[in-house]
Amino acid sequence: MKNIGLLVCLFLGFSASAVAQGDAENGKSISVTCGACHGVDGNSAIAMNPKLAGQHANYLAKQMTEFKLASQTGGKEGRNNAVMNGMAAALSEQDILDLSAYFSSQEATPGETAEDAVELGNKLYIGGDLDRGITACIACHGPKGNGTSLSGFPDISGQHSDYIASQLKAFRSGERANSLNGMMADIAKRMTDKDIEVLSSYVSGLH
Repeated sequence: MKNIGLLVCLFLGFSASAVAQGDAENGKSISVTCGACHGVDGNSAIAMNPKLAGQHANYLAKQMTEFKLASQTGGKEGRNNAVMNGMAAALSEQDILDLSAYFSSQEATPGETAEDAVELGNKLYIGGDLDRGITACIACHGPKGNGTSLSGFPDISGQHSDYIASQLKAFRSGERANSLNGMMADIAKRMTDKDIEVLSSYVSGLH
């Protein structure tokens, strides 16, 4: 419980100060090692690696902080990822703020929705599925998928569909468990593989 409280405090602190305290120019200089996986400007060319460009600074800071926590606890706490744990381990709090400021200041490249995913993807995104208890994505991420910085809901618009799908499956399986109040795990566990496929494609085309 203490560690959960610490994460909440860290998150709230980053929510209020990530943009104000982060130095985007310094973030750019230390982002070189991030470029191989996420692209020089945060627009990853690898579909399984997320685009960071244009993402809310506080959300980026929260994720890096939790990767670092996982590296310190052997994956028992925070957000566990074999690659990112190692990358985040040596980052200072200021490094995290600076990287977050840099990537959030970049412009994300658009994605696209597969034609056969438009109708069902739109239905799930806008209306969810009340019969199965699937909450509409629009409730937290907004009509264009931009999320909101203050609430901590990420911008998922234009994100790689492969990455979105992998994260929904990780929430569903319990492999990833760091969403606010566990809400993503609760939603994802009610989704089928087909739901995840069409929704991931639909989100990729939002702008």
